[in-house]
Amino acid sequence: MNDAQIQRITGWSGVAIAVLAIATIPLYFIYEGPPPAWNVFTRNLVGLIDLAFMIAFIAGFSHLLRRKGPAYEWLASVFQSAGMLFVAVALVAVSLEVGVVFGAPDGTLDPTIHGPLAEGNMLIHGSIKRLLTVVMLLAAGFAVIRTQIAPRWLGYAAYAIALFNLVFVPSMYFGKDATQFYSAIGWGNSAFCASFLAYWILAIGIVLLRRPRTNQATSRSTYTSE
Repeated sequence: MNDAQIQRITGWSGVAIAVLAIATIPLYFIYEGPPPAWNVFTRNLVGLIDLAFMIAFIAGFSHLLRRKGPAYEWLASVFQSAGMLFVAVALVAVSLEVGVVFGAPDGTLDPTIHGPLAEGNMLIHGSIKRLLTVVMLLAAGFAVIRTQIAPRWLGYAAYAIALFNLVFVPSMYFGKDATQFYSAIGWGNSAFCASFLAYWILAIGIVLLRRPRTNQATSRSTYTSE
């Protein structure tokens, strides 16, 4: 597979990640009480597909960074490592959330806030994902600014989103009320703050799809010259 194909796959994966992430948000708010099993299964199935695209995006973007030269190998590795850890803990969160429904198929429990599995999931949706996002975006932001693989403003946007996520890392000290903006599982933490990563990935995806696709030979010469 050449660099042009990888760029195209990475771009479309970025767009798909944002579309699927935005599509699942209403499923978390259409019921005031515990949601029915179909709702939980549906949003988590979409989440699984979203994470599959996330793997493709992380691998592709890391590859494109490495092709910019050996100086960016470490940044690409940091981005890829943090990104894959993000995917791994998100998969654990999906399993735990669906596990609550399996334990209460009558729909009496809300897998977001009820039961020990939900409580074990709170830091994954909150502080853990926020910290991994910080690491991902700091590496990506610096790489974007230096390599110009995307417009410089997207590098600075990555820094801003990373800082915003960093503010939510200590949210575990502020309880577990999901209706609060700032708490371990608050909507500002697990929904509002988290959404900016999807918007950034969407922007990167669009840029990669709109930019001319460098062929494999050009990429190799760039790699050598730098």
